[in-house]
Amino acid sequence: MAKAKFKRVLLKLSGEALMGDKAYGISSKVLTYLAEEVKKVTSLGVEVGMVIGAGNIFRGVSGASSGMDRAAADNMGMLATVMNSLALKDALDNNGVSTAVLSAIPMASVCEPYSRLLALDHFHRGDAVIFAAGTGNPYFTTDTAGVLRGLEINADMICKATRVDGVYDKDPLRYDDAVKFDQLTFTDVLHRRLKVMDAAAISLAMDNHKKILVFDLSIPGNIKKAVCGKKVGTLIIGENE
Repeated sequence: MAKAKFKRVLLKLSGEALMGDKAYGISSKVLTYLAEEVKKVTSLGVEVGMVIGAGNIFRGVSGASSGMDRAAADNMGMLATVMNSLALKDALDNNGVSTAVLSAIPMASVCEPYSRLLALDHFHRGDAVIFAAGTGNPYFTTDTAGVLRGLEINADMICKATRVDGVYDKDPLRYDDAVKFDQLTFTDVLHRRLKVMDAAAISLAMDNHKKILVFDLSIPGNIKKAVCGKKVGTLIIGENE
């Protein structure tokens, strides 16, 4: 039986991942798949925190580029992450994984308000926890929220599940000659301007010595491999690690 290397992880998911083969919205097939993949991890005794983006519903930066006030657009994006979080919670609950949604924007009628202590209490009860509404502030992406929550809950690893099997020097979906990195430093990511996470998220992880693992979400078992310490995707570490 596989043995987990990490006790607690923060899983960062993009909103686009929930679309599946749709052009918009949430795919029930993808939700079921995600719930099954997370269950493989929680069954090992690993505590799982999750942050989900909202690109499948509304992206704040995109709204702002269309003439909308950036703060208003980001607030809409944060609310959209709550919708995604509730959908994933339902799928996890239905798959036997007790899950709590904690929102940085209080909305007591649909989920619990975020606090670090409440999140830790849920972990101690054996629940998975989804952190919704980003940081609760405009101008910060859900990547930054993922790193922030990972630090606050003292996650052993931040895992970014994406559409490709790691970090490349350029978009592998567009360029056949893209080169994959097995390991990078935070400085490499910033200097090369690699589009892994935004600069604020990378800097926050670097300053607090929190490793980030980037891997392909669509390959069954990849999340489990990640928490078991097996080689998968691209590992981003500090200069002296």
